[in-house]
Amino acid sequence: MGDVVKRAYKYRFYPSPEQAEQLGRTFGCVRLVYNRALEARTRAWAVDRRRTTYVESSGWLTEWKRTQELAFLNEVSSVPLQQTLRHLQAGFMAFWDKRSRYPRFKSKRKSRASAEYTRSAFRWRDGQLTL
Repeated sequence: MGDVVKRAYKYRFYPSPEQAEQLGRTFGCVRLVYNRALEARTRAWAVDRRRTTYVESSGWLTEWKRTQELAFLNEVSSVPLQQTLRHLQAGFMAFWDKRSRYPRFKSKRKSRASAEYTRSAFRWRDGQLTL
């Protein structure tokens, strides 16, 4: 008794054209943030020989959102953007522990378009699921 039961649900949905456009923007922003953070972390190691943390990369994301050229990052949910930084951190931890290869850049053509929303990004109201 007292065991914690975790549940996961898979949903299939068919987005409207507006929703599909929003998801496309989210996928692009997630890929951009991942690649920018990977580039910054790689440069920090190559130049200063220092490892960067998730907290530092999260700070970079905040700075990027304030710039004129990347202000469009504010138009999508911040949850998948933060989650992609967590995934990058996990990739680097696996690399430093010699469990995997160095993280690679995500390509628009070759990579699978995905974004992870955590529990805090969902709302269930009046029988409708909202991201």
